[in-house]
Amino acid sequence: MSTEIYRDAWGIPHLRAGSARELARAQGRVTARDRAWQLEVERHRAQGTSAAFLGAAALSWDTLARRARLDDTARRCFAALERQDPETADWVRAYVDGVNEELPSASAPEFARVGLAPGRWEPWTPLGVWLGTHILFAGFPAKLWRDEAIRHLGPDAVGLFATDGPGTSGSNGWLVAGDRTTTGHAVLAGDPHRYIEDPGVYQQIRLACPEFDVVGLAVPGVPGIAHFGHTGTVAWSITNAMADYQDLYRERLRRTGAGVEALGPDGVWHRATRHTETVEVAGEAPVEIEVIETERGPVVAGGPEGLEGGGVLEEAAPLPPVASAADASRSGATPTAAPVALSLRYPPRVTGDLGFSALLPLLRARRTADVDRAFDLWVEPVNVVQAADTEGGLLHRVAGWVPVRAEANRLRPVPAWEPGHEWQGRHDMPRAGLTDGIAVMANQRSPATPLGVEFAPPHRADRIAALLREKEHWSAADMPVIHMDTHLASAQPLLDHMAALDGLSPAAAATRETLLRWDRRMTASSTEAALYAAVRSAVVRRLAAHPAFAALTEPPAYPDVLLPWLGLVPRVAFALEHLLRAEELYGVDRAGTVRAALEEVAAEPPRGTWGDTHRLAPWQALPEHDRDAPALSGDHDCVLCTSAVPGLTDLAARGPAARYVWDLARREDSLWVVPLGACGLPGSPHHRDQLPLWLRGDLVPVVTDWQHLTKED
Repeated sequence: MSTEIYRDAWGIPHLRAGSARELARAQGRVTARDRAWQLEVERHRAQGTSAAFLGAAALSWDTLARRARLDDTARRCFAALERQDPETADWVRAYVDGVNEELPSASAPEFARVGLAPGRWEPWTPLGVWLGTHILFAGFPAKLWRDEAIRHLGPDAVGLFATDGPGTSGSNGWLVAGDRTTTGHAVLAGDPHRYIEDPGVYQQIRLACPEFDVVGLAVPGVPGIAHFGHTGTVAWSITNAMADYQDLYRERLRRTGAGVEALGPDGVWHRATRHTETVEVAGEAPVEIEVIETERGPVVAGGPEGLEGGGVLEEAAPLPPVASAADASRSGATPTAAPVALSLRYPPRVTGDLGFSALLPLLRARRTADVDRAFDLWVEPVNVVQAADTEGGLLHRVAGWVPVRAEANRLRPVPAWEPGHEWQGRHDMPRAGLTDGIAVMANQRSPATPLGVEFAPPHRADRIAALLREKEHWSAADMPVIHMDTHLASAQPLLDHMAALDGLSPAAAATRETLLRWDRRMTASSTEAALYAAVRSAVVRRLAAHPAFAALTEPPAYPDVLLPWLGLVPRVAFALEHLLRAEELYGVDRAGTVRAALEEVAAEPPRGTWGDTHRLAPWQALPEHDRDAPALSGDHDCVLCTSAVPGLTDLAARGPAARYVWDLARREDSLWVVPLGACGLPGSPHHRDQLPLWLRGDLVPVVTDWQHLTKED
C-alpha cells in the first residue's frame, strides 16, 4: 500500500500506509508540512540554541536546557532504545526521516522574519522535544519556593500555599462506564490544561495501517499518539498526576587544578564533569556557560562560587526526619554561608529511559489490558490514566517513574553532602476504581496522593462529579456542557469574609450585596464576575504587600526561567482560599484587608464584563500584537479552567489545550477541538478556524469514513 494523506473539512490529517514504519515517516512529513516553524523552535529549545534567533529573551531557557543536559539525555535515551527496543528506535528514525524530507521545502513565514533556515533532525530529536516540553512539567522549581517559604515563615507555610501553582500543567478527565451512558458503552471526556500556544501543543491526527487505526492528539515532533487516543475498540486519556519525581540537591563545589569537585554524602570530594559551551544570542554577544554534573545530576543553578548573581544559598531551617532521628539531626540544621549550587536529578537522566517503548504498544492496543501494559513502560510525565474498551473493560491508574527516597527530598532542595537522600528504586503505581459508574481526574489528591506534595484544589473534580450525578445516563453529545461549566466554588471564602464585614460605606455595601447575590459563574458576559475578580485581585495585592511576606518578595538570584514559581503575587493568588480560611495568618488582619479591597473597588468599579479583561493570550515564539484577543469565560478553579493570575493580570495564558470526547459505542460519534486550528501556518484557512468553536464549547466530529475525506497530492 502506498502512503496516503487525507484531510477532513478542518484540515485534520488522516494518514494511511502499509506499515507502522511508513506511517511514522508520513506523520513526520505531514507534521513538518503543517508545523515546520513549531518543530524547529522545539528542536532548538531542546538543544539550547533558540536564543540564536529569538534573542536574549530565550537565553535563560537555553542555559537551563544546556545545563540540565537535555540534548545529551535524549541521545543517551535513544542509544538505550536502540539496544533494548530496536523496533521502536527504527520507528522513531522513520518519523525523523519524514521530518527531514519535508523541512527543506517549508514555507512558514517566521523563518524569513528571523533569518533562520530549517535544520536537520537527529534520530534522538523527538526525545529531546519530549524532554524540553516536560522538564518543568513536574514543577521542581516549586521546591525553591517551599524552601524560601519555610525559611521565612516556617513549615506551616507549605500547607498554606499548597496549590496547583504557576507554571504547573493540569487537566480535567472523566470516565463514564457503560451502565451510565445511553448506549451501554463507556465514554471518556476531558481537556488538558497547558499554556495555550500558537501553533497548538496538540495535533489532531489519524494514523492507519494494517496493524492499527488510531485517532488522537499527538505532540508535534513526537511520533505516535501518547496522551489521548481511540483505536476503535479501546480509548485512553491522561491528566497530570501532580507527582513529585525530580529532586534538587544543594551541592558544595570546589575548583581544583583538574576541574571541579563535589562533596558527597560520604564526606569525600568527588570529581564532577565539567565543560563550557557557548550560547549564541541574536543581536548580542555570545554567552559562555559552564556545564557541571555531579553524581546527583546536572547543576542547573550556581556553581563553585554560588549563584550567578553573587548570591549564596544558605542552609534553611532543619529538614524533616530522613530515615532516623540521627539522620534528622544531620539534615541541615547547622547554618552555613558556604557557596552552594543546585543540581537536578530526574529519572531519564538516571535510567536512560524516556518511556518511548510505550508508544507503539498504545497504537496497537485493542483492550484496556493492552493500554495497561503499555503504560507500565511509561516514564514521564507521571500521569493519571483512564481507559475503556468496547467489551466493558475499564482502567484508572497512575503511570510513570517516581523514585523512592526520603520525604525531605519531595519538599525542598536537600544537602548532597548529607546521607539519607539517595534514590532507592521506584514506587509501584497506584490504581483506583469507579464510584457509581464514574471516575474523575482533575489533579486532585486521589489516586496519586502518596506520590506528590501539592495538588489542585478539589473544586474541579467535585464539580464534574456533581454534574455527572445530575443525570442517570449520558451520551457523548452531552459532554460539552461539562467542559464549559463556569461555577467558581473557590469564591466562597472571600464572599464569607465580605458577608461578615460591618460599617462599610454605602458604595462598598452595595458592591457586597451584588456579589452575595451573584451566581458564582465566571461567564464572559457577567458584570458580577468582573466585580468579583476586581475585589479578588485587590485582596491578593494587599496580602502580598503585607510586611509578614516582605522577605518573599526578593527571591535568591535563581535563573530567570525558574522565577515564575517564586513570584509572591501568583503564590498568594492561587493559595488565596487557604490563606483566607487559615485559623491564623502571621498576624495579617484579613478582615481589614478584605474591607480595604472592597472599598477600593467600590470607589472605582470595573466598567465592563469579565470577558472585557479576561482574554486569551496564547504564547508565540515570535509574538504578534495585531490580533484581537478573544473574550473568555471560566477561571482557574472552574471546570472551564482558563487561568489568569489575580493581582497581576486577567489575561489567560493557560487553558484547555484541546477538548475530546471518546465514544466507545461508535468512534465516529467522538468529538474533539483545539483552541486554534490544525495547521500552524499563518494565513492557512485552518490556522484558526476552530477558535470560534473552542470559545463556544462546540467540538468537531471525528471523521472515520475515508470516503468523506479529501486526498492530498
